[in-house]
Amino acid sequence: MFDCAAKPLVSVIIPTYNRRPMVCEAIDSVLAQRYRPFELIVADDGSDDETAEEIGRRYGRSVRVVSDPHRGVAASRNLGVYNSTGPYLAFLDSDDLWQPNKLQAQVAFMQADPSAAICQTEEIWIRHGRRVNPKMRHRKASGDLFRASLELCLVSPSAVLMTRELFARVGGFDESFPVCEDYDLWLRISRDTPIHLIPEQLVIKRGGHVDQLSRSTWGFDRFRALSIKKLLDAGLPGDKRRWALQVLERKTAILAQGARKRGKREEAAGYEAMLQSSLS
Repeated sequence: MFDCAAKPLVSVIIPTYNRRPMVCEAIDSVLAQRYRPFELIVADDGSDDETAEEIGRRYGRSVRVVSDPHRGVAASRNLGVYNSTGPYLAFLDSDDLWQPNKLQAQVAFMQADPSAAICQTEEIWIRHGRRVNPKMRHRKASGDLFRASLELCLVSPSAVLMTRELFARVGGFDESFPVCEDYDLWLRISRDTPIHLIPEQLVIKRGGHVDQLSRSTWGFDRFRALSIKKLLDAGLPGDKRRWALQVLERKTAILAQGARKRGKREEAAGYEAMLQSSLS
């Protein structure tokens, strides 16, 4: 065990939008953490269901609420970070829950390895109230995740603990992304930084509800392709550039084909132009 006096402050950020009952369950799971000290900030993305008032009534000064007009989850997370002070950052989506020893296990891991800048834990997946097993392609690995992360998102915001320095260095969440903002951040991080895995299932990831963000926008690969294009434009060395181009070529080909089937020729040409500009 590490000395209590040496324990760093963890800033926990919960973004939320019109999820008053669920966000209170998420808050309860943070307040039940065995680790101290932490600060808990709920970043309210312009909710109109009295989320902020309910949190104030229930939790008083235990939870700080910061609010902005509705701008999306990326902006909410960035707002929470901006208003936080800890050297470590942890994010919890408002529909997910933490096990009581989540923060304790991650801080211990980070303190035991001073070179580590980010780690995540395994998760329990719940869909429509029933436990399900992740498919093989969603199984998490540890260390250099860049190549595997080009295909799909292999890091969960609710499972991550990272240093504030790393978050600032990569520029935080891209607020122009309505979805896949986490995929975009993990790519920028994994480009140069190992993402370590703690194999304990310390997060309960709940899905299937009607307001789940992944249901709100079609064609996630549109934003994954944009993210890869951003990386290529910023400069990728050697094999990383080759891997990124291979994945971008596949994704843009599928997107262009789908656009043509819907009779959207200009959109299809735009995807093809995206690839060509990255190849030149």
